[in-house]
Amino acid sequence: MITRTNKNNWKYILKGAAVIFIYFFFSYFQTLPFALLHINTNELPNIIKIIYTLSVELLMISIIFYIFQKEYKKAFQDLKKNHRKYFDQNLKYYIIGLITMMASNILINILGGGISANETAIRNEFTSFPIYTFISAAILAPLLEESVFRLGFRAIFKDDFLFITVSSLVFGGLHLLTNPLNELFPLYLLSYCSCGIAFAYMLKKTNNIFTSSFFHFMHNGLILALQTFLFIFS
Repeated sequence: MITRTNKNNWKYILKGAAVIFIYFFFSYFQTLPFALLHINTNELPNIIKIIYTLSVELLMISIIFYIFQKEYKKAFQDLKKNHRKYFDQNLKYYIIGLITMMASNILINILGGGISANETAIRNEFTSFPIYTFISAAILAPLLEESVFRLGFRAIFKDDFLFITVSSLVFGGLHLLTNPLNELFPLYLLSYCSCGIAFAYMLKKTNNIFTSSFFHFMHNGLILALQTFLFIFS
């Protein structure tokens, strides 16, 4: 929970900036140790690459949790008292985000677009490494992404509109880095931003990071469950 005052405002801004820097640094330079040791990652066994990737994600989460440890402790105490209220109040926002995402994907298919490159990569990864994909996408990713794109950006942006807009656009845009820029790109962006907007609004309403994290867990878990069902019965 962020309790902002004039005295600690810059402290929160620095915390948020540090968390965002950590995320991008580890994400884009996680193979740097292999490069320094002149190790070709393409020649490594898949199990080694999976263990290494999970270790990097856990390290990022640990560092971010340390930075925001006070906020997470307060949020957990608050969640114990208000978890039912937060779920009941915010379920409608998740449903609105989900419906918007589904409507965007339907329009994309009608207009001749396919699934995004990010979604294609996840599906291929799930087919080859289902246990790793479940741990990464359904457990670690929601923890990491909520800590960065919701709590980190909230620490920087005091204004509600700026926080929701910027965090959602960055969150959605990063999922589309490998997608071509064409006339359907805004629909792809809306598809990925819709739930991000809902999660950001939940944090704005409750000031509790565990609220948006729970719905993010649920969202990714439902998607993976659907993919498992299709994989088994297709």
